[in-house]
Amino acid sequence: MQNFTGIDDYAGALGAHLGHSEWRTVTQEQVDLFAEATDDHQWIHTDPERARSGPFGGPIAHGFLTLSLLPALLREVYRVEGLSMVVNYGSNKVRFPRPVPVGCRVRAGAELIELERGPQGAQSTVRVTVEVEDSDKPACVAEIVSLLRS
Repeated sequence: MQNFTGIDDYAGALGAHLGHSEWRTVTQEQVDLFAEATDDHQWIHTDPERARSGPFGGPIAHGFLTLSLLPALLREVYRVEGLSMVVNYGSNKVRFPRPVPVGCRVRAGAELIELERGPQGAQSTVRVTVEVEDSDKPACVAEIVSLLRS
C-alpha cells in the first residue's frame, strides 16, 4: 500500500500507477445480497443451476457489484493522510469488458490520472482496472472521481 502524507505528496504521483489491491474472491452470497439490495434478481446472477446452462457457464456478479467493490479495493492500494474527509464525486467512462464469474478472484489496479486543486482541497481522478485472476481481459475499467478535503 502507498501512503501519501497529504495532497502535495499525492500530486507527485500524477500519471503513476499506484499499485494493486489484494486478490479477493467474489462469492454467491455477495451476489445474492447485492441482488436483494438492488432488487436485481436476474437469473444469470442468482440462479446458479440455471446459470450453468446459460451463456457464461455459471452465475456472474452484477457489473454494478464489481463497481461497488472499488472503495474497499482502493483502500488496499493507497491512502492520503491529513484529510478531513474523502467524498465520492462520481465516475467517468465505466465499462465492464468481461463478466466476473462467481467464485473467481479479482483485484484492482489504480493510476492517478488527474488532480485539480481547489480552495478546500482537491478533486482527483483515478483510473481503476479490476482484473480477474488468470484472464487477460479486465472485468471493469472506470475513472473514479473523489473530492479530497484538507
